[in-house]
Amino acid sequence: MRRLFPLPAPHVPARAAEEHPAHPAPGPAAAEAADREWTPDELADAYAYPAADDPVRAGRTGWLRANMVSSLDGAAHHDGRSQPLSGAADMRIFGVLRGLADAVVVGAETVRQEGYRPARARAVFAARRAAAGQAPAPAIAVVSAGLELDLTLPLFTEPLTPTLVLTGTGAPPDRVRAAREAGAQVLFAGEGTGVDPARVTAVLAERGHTRLLTEGGPSLLGQFAAAGALDELCLSLAPFVAAGDAQRIAGGPALPVPERFALVSVLEEAGFLFTRYRRS
Repeated sequence: MRRLFPLPAPHVPARAAEEHPAHPAPGPAAAEAADREWTPDELADAYAYPAADDPVRAGRTGWLRANMVSSLDGAAHHDGRSQPLSGAADMRIFGVLRGLADAVVVGAETVRQEGYRPARARAVFAARRAAAGQAPAPAIAVVSAGLELDLTLPLFTEPLTPTLVLTGTGAPPDRVRAAREAGAQVLFAGEGTGVDPARVTAVLAERGHTRLLTEGGPSLLGQFAAAGALDELCLSLAPFVAAGDAQRIAGGPALPVPERFALVSVLEEAGFLFTRYRRS
């Protein structure tokens, strides 16, 4: 893996520059530009959430980032699943982003399609999470209107951190009761049968979950984007052409005017580009 953007300014120790002006000592820029496997800690530093007092978070109760993968021709999945578009480096970053999050927000259909399981605790992030006051593993927060969920799945029966279900106050009472009896924590983030995407961040922040990660799917990401709730997009551009009629990474209601995001960083490995954009 190597960093393509931004590259730090080359560091040349004064003495080394004087003694070997034609061959300055390598500095941080050379280390990050070199093609090598980054450690989990290096990736975690590269993808750290903005601090609570960072001006970019002014007026926001939490920070919602999305992690998505897309083929070169815009497909968000192949044959209904994103895994065929992924790769080793993409999965490492996937794990790091989970390792940094308080909660992973995902749509019910994606839970079904991707066979979601509970997030697991990873020793490599244990000290970092403990220092940040986080649980050993992020909670999975499932967004569902009808709560037509298979509550016998490990996601509900075996989570290290209790699974959350986000729904509206008009959700079927029997399904709400069943979800709670299965061990899920049901949170209301909408007045009707569904979730108001603009309320999700605040509802989860009330539970202490301010570092949020959504893994989609495209419909949920589209709802967050249309509601102005998306703060950051981590997009893996996979070196594949998929064709077909797969969705883009975000679908649903269109914004009246496209919202501009600012490029934060670009990493590359094996032809994959790992981009990170923030609300500008």
